[in-house]
Formats: sequence, structure tokens, C-alpha cells
Amino acid sequence: MLYTNKKITSRMYKIFYVILLLFTFSCKTGRDLVYFSDLQANSDQSVNIVNTLDPKIQPDDLLSITVSTLNPESNALFNSGILLPNLNNANNINGNAIKEGYLVDKNGFISFPVLGQVKLAGLSKEEATKKMINELKRYIKGEPIVNIRYLNFRVTVIGEVSRPSTLAVPTEKINILEALGMAGDMTVYGKRENVLIIREKEGKRTITRINLNDKETLNSPYFYLQQNDVVYVEPDKSRYRAAQANTNRTYTSVVVGVISIATLIITRFF
Repeated sequence: MLYTNKKITSRMYKIFYVILLLFTFSCKTGRDLVYFSDLQANSDQSVNIVNTLDPKIQPDDLLSITVSTLNPESNALFNSGILLPNLNNANNINGNAIKEGYLVDKNGFISFPVLGQVKLAGLSKEEATKKMINELKRYIKGEPIVNIRYLNFRVTVIGEVSRPSTLAVPTEKINILEALGMAGDMTVYGKRENVLIIREKEGKRTITRINLNDKETLNSPYFYLQQNDVVYVEPDKSRYRAAQANTNRTYTSVVVGVISIATLIITRFF
């Protein structure tokens, strides 16, 4: 009888461990964690960059516009600017931080000293610079120097990355790999083959998915990000299971305890 009970106990524990192993391996992912994994190993490749696009000025953009002329009075007049809240500074909550800039209104216009309303929406920085120079020539002698910069060129990276955040881009040029690097890169749960990019342009919102396991993404028009783009890294199913397991950890511990007690009772009395 004692031998039979030991045999039953051993069998029950084996069944329990098999179930546990099956559950453990079912939670593991076979996801490809390598960027551009279809690139051939130990091979050098060179291609022309054809997918860089100059960002277009959009409504709600905040622009820095400086004018240089031979006339100090004109410089002072055209560089008076407009004071707006500094969106990069936490002290803005108290109204203490300000930054000079021109806000593009919903119709695409800025309000510039002397010139009045000037429409810049839909233009690249180079195109906007030429337009401002032509407008200024009506009021000053000589060739003015105009410098335009974005004060709100930022992208947001959220989802399965180490440090979800909104990133300021002072160089006004960033690709998706650089953005992910600044956000601490994807976690192992991030779907590299299905990264979502949300972009608003000319009153339209586009949602595009790109595959960072595929080398052809390097030629995608979405490889280089534009101002106010949102990059969302979707988690895979194992992440959901892991999150659910953490949430229900106490409940799971109780269930395992009940199963263990039930197993002990069964093996002892039956």
C-alpha cells in the first residue's frame, strides 16, 4: 500500500511539472528581435538616400524667425518677435518661462512686425525663407538675411520602449532608429515588424505601419520622422500575459497553493 501511494505521488508530481513546463514555454516568444534581419551578413551595401523630405510648416507650429540687415533700427524692429510660453520648461506651469517665437495660426498665417499677416503653412523652411526675404525687400534696402527654425520640432515615442517620452529635436532631422535610441530602444516585447507611426499633415491624420525587420523600411518615406509624429511600439501577446500574470500574482499563488494541497490530499488518502 505504501509503495502504491509513493507511485501515485510521483506520477502526480510529474504531471504537475509537465503542465508547468508547457505553460512556461507557451509564454515565450519566437519574435525576431534583430533590426533589418533580412540584410545579408558580412556584406557592404551602398544606396542613394531618396526618402528625405523637408518638413512643411503646419498650423500650430512655433517658429523662430530672425532678420539681419545693415540697418540696426530695422534689426530691432523686425526681431521684436512675440513672447509665448516655453513648452520645454516645467516652470511654464507658473508662467515664469517664456520663449520668442511666431505661432502659425489655424489658417497658416503668422503675424510679423510691419509685414502683418504672412502665410507660411505648406512651405518648407527654404521656401518660407525666400518668401520672407521677398516680403522684407519692400521695406528695407539691400538683401536681408532671414533664419527660420522650428521651436516645436519634437516627436513622441510610446509603447514598448524603455523610456516613453516626447523628444525635442534641435537638428530638425531624425529617423525612427534615432528616436527609438533616444527612448531607450524597444523592449523584448516590442513588435519590431509592426511599428505604428501617426502623422498629421495638411489637416489629415495618417496612420502607417512599418516593419523594422525589413531592410526596405530604410527607403520608406516614414523612415525619417517629421515634427509632431507619434511612434507607437505595440506589445506582443506575451506582454499581455506577463502583465496579467503580475496583476493576478496573489490570486495565482493562492490557486497554486490550493492545487498543491489538493494533490497532497489525493495522494495521501486515495
